[in-house]
Order: sequence, then C-alpha cells, then structure tokens
Amino acid sequence: MSYSTINRLTPYVFLAPAVVVMAIALLYPLMYMVFGSFRAWDPSQAIGEAEFAGFTNYITLWHDPNFHESLIVTLKFAFSVVALEMLIGVGLALLLDRSLRGMSVLRTLFILPMMIAPVVVGLIWRYMYHPSIGIFNQTLESIGLGSVDWLGKHALMSVIIADIWQWTPFIFILALAALQSLPRSALEAARIDGASGWQQIIYIKLPLMMPVLIVTCLLRLIDAFKVLEVILVMTEGGPGLSTEILALRISRTATEFRELGVAAAMSNYLLMLLLILTIAMLAYNKIQELKKARVKVLIDGDGS
Repeated sequence: MSYSTINRLTPYVFLAPAVVVMAIALLYPLMYMVFGSFRAWDPSQAIGEAEFAGFTNYITLWHDPNFHESLIVTLKFAFSVVALEMLIGVGLALLLDRSLRGMSVLRTLFILPMMIAPVVVGLIWRYMYHPSIGIFNQTLESIGLGSVDWLGKHALMSVIIADIWQWTPFIFILALAALQSLPRSALEAARIDGASGWQQIIYIKLPLMMPVLIVTCLLRLIDAFKVLEVILVMTEGGPGLSTEILALRISRTATEFRELGVAAAMSNYLLMLLLILTIAMLAYNKIQELKKARVKVLIDGDGS
C-alpha cells in the first residue's frame, strides 16, 4: 500500500470506531421500535413474546378518528409556533444587530426562557393562566374586562403562546449569528448604491441568511412535533383532544392504554412525517443554492 493511500485512509480509520458506536446507538432503538410496531405488544411481555400482528397497528391508526384529531392538532401547533417564532426571532435579530450600550445584556436576557426546564415552563404558564389567581385574568379584571378561559376554550392558543415565549430565543440566537457573519462588503455596496434599510433587509440580508434560516426552521419544526412536557403540565391534552399532540398521544397510548405496539406504529407515522418535511426543506434549500450558482456563472460569463 502506497504512502499516499495510507494518508488518505488514516482519517477514516480514526473515525470508524465513532461511526460504528453512533450507528449502533441510533439504529438499534429505531429498529427495535419498527420491530415492535408489527406486534400486538404490551408491557406484560417481552417484545419477542408478542404476537405478530403485521400491519394491523398501522391500519387501526389509519382509521382511528382520535389519531386523526391528534395529527391535526400537531400540525396546527407546529406550523403556528414555528411561523410566529421565525417572524419574531428574525425581527428581533434585525432590530438588535447594532452597536448600542447595554446590548450584550439585552441579548442575554432574551435567551433566558430557553434555559428553563420545560416542566417549569408549563407550571409557570399554568398558574399565569389560572382563572382566578392568574396574572392575565387579574389584569383583565382590573381594567374592567371579563376573565378569559385560557386553558379551556383557548387552550391551544395558550400553549402556542407559551412555546413561543420559550423558543423564540433559539431563533433569535441563530438569526443574529447569521446576520453578524454576513459579508460587510455587500452591505456597504448596497448603502453606496442608495439602498434603504428595508431594501437592504429584503434584497441583501434575508437572501444571504436563507440557508441558516431554513436549517433553523427545520430544527424548530422537528422539535415542535415532539413537544410533550409543557403541554402535559399545562393541559394534559385537554379539554377533550384540543391540545393532545401526537407526542402526548404516543405517551398515553404506551403508559395509560398499555399498547406498546400501537404506540410504536404511531411513532413511525410521526417519523415518516418528519422525514418528508426534512427532505422537502433540504431539497428546497438545494434548489435555491443551484439557482444562485447558475446566476453567478451567468454574471461571471457576461463580465468576462
């Protein structure tokens, strides 16, 4: 074996143990879940002892109206929180991307909510939404307005607000980092050409930030589909199924209804949904990169 071949293979040799460990740690639980989803499995038996059920669990869920309701709630919750968090987080990043006295302290304060444990966040907002002692209803009553049934009629909106409060800082941090890494030459050229502040944001900053924003949006979307603790503490999925997202239904199916096979099948449905969204967003990002590269080639060709 030549010296150049050894040099080329050496990094892969050092990476191999870590890759093997990661593959086992990631793939084994996944395969275990897939295997369990094809069995009539409950906690009283080992997975190998459970009767093989084929696609029965998947078919049952496909025709289950409660599963459909949880899926709709999940989609409403996930897309609502991600859209609003992206809007607020990117807006705050654009607003605070400047050198002002005390700005570092202000940025630090903005990221405090995401440092709090989800269970504590759920408890905080549950007491703030309390019909009699909650700060929101007390404030409304003090100005002559009636109290609001926050965790009843408006339960889904209430948990959306709590999630936005906690996770907008995540969007803010990444958007601010993307802003501060933009090439200053492009911004200076835009100013010299007379571009206004809004024009710089729309035509310079946001397009250059788009790869980071797409990945950030994808990470938050994946996480929003898996929210459990905050909703469990605040509403326990109620009233009815109005706030029961899929993650909570999966947990209840496995622990309360003791149907591990059905819960595993439900998890696989959620996994497939997230895979479709991930592939779609990454494909969109790749298409945008190819379009930019094609435009750059055309411009360079015309310039030469």
